[in-house]
Amino acid sequence: MSDHPLAVLERIRRAPPAAGHAEAACDLCSDELAADHAHIVDLDERSLLCACRACALLFTADGAAAGRFRAVPRRYARMDDIVLAPGQWDALQIPVSMAFFFRNSRTGEVSGFYPSPAGATECLLPLQAWDDIERGNPTVTTLKPDVEALLLRVDPMECLIVPIDSCYELVGLLRRSWRGFDGGTEAREQVRLFFSRMRERAGG
Repeated sequence: MSDHPLAVLERIRRAPPAAGHAEAACDLCSDELAADHAHIVDLDERSLLCACRACALLFTADGAAAGRFRAVPRRYARMDDIVLAPGQWDALQIPVSMAFFFRNSRTGEVSGFYPSPAGATECLLPLQAWDDIERGNPTVTTLKPDVEALLLRVDPMECLIVPIDSCYELVGLLRRSWRGFDGGTEAREQVRLFFSRMRERAGG
C-alpha cells in the first residue's frame, strides 16, 4: 500500500494516549478515536486511514465514494486445510518463511509482501504460481480486494485470512523488535504471540 507502508504503521499502531490527553483523531471527520479503531483504505493514495465507526460504516458498500474508499472488514478465518504442494512456496520466490498477499482492485494483480527489519518488502509474484495456489484452494478467491489478505507462514505451516491492517501490525511489531541477522528471540516471540491472537480472533 503506499505511504509505503511504514508511515501508515505509525498511524495504525500509535500507542494509546496518556491520561488527560486527547485521543487520536479520525482522518476523515477529526472526531476522537479509541486506540482500537477502524481503518479505511484510500485506493487512490494506496494508504490506510484511521476512522471512527460512523465514517467506517459509510464505506462498507462497494462503490462508496465513487469507489475511492473501502472500509477494512473484521474477518479472521483459519485455513487449516490449505493445500500447498512441495515447491509451491519456492515458486512464489519469497526469500523468507512468512508473507501476506492481497489483490489490488485497480490492477487486478495480487501483491505479496514479507516482513523485514526495514518494514514490508514487496515481491513480484509469478502469475502462474499464484494461480496454482488459488486453483488448489478456492477459499483464497473470496478475499476482498485491497482490504483482506492471506497471511501465510510455512515453518510451522499456518494460514489465515485477516484484515489488511493486521498484516501491517505484524510488520510494525517485527520492525521494532528485530535484532541481529535472524531477528532474535524477541522478534520470534512477537510472531508467536501475533499468530496466537489471530487464531483467537478466528475462533480457535
